[in-house]
Amino acid sequence: MNDSIQLNGQAHAVQCPLSVSALLASLGLEGKPVVVELDEQAVFRRDYASVEVRSGSKVEVVTLAAGG
Repeated sequence: MNDSIQLNGQAHAVQCPLSVSALLASLGLEGKPVVVELDEQAVFRRDYASVEVRSGSKVEVVTLAAGG
């Protein structure tokens, strides 16, 4: 059974609970420079493996890009 989270303002079906690391991997963003906010709280990269995303969570993922 799939659960639903809000990912960057859009409904997104996932199998909950899952770690932030697992979510990023499923999005093809594992190891990429991103900033993650879970339920309006910043998540540090060191905590991605231990912080769980649950059904109904609001997740914002911002991809960082270098430029000038």
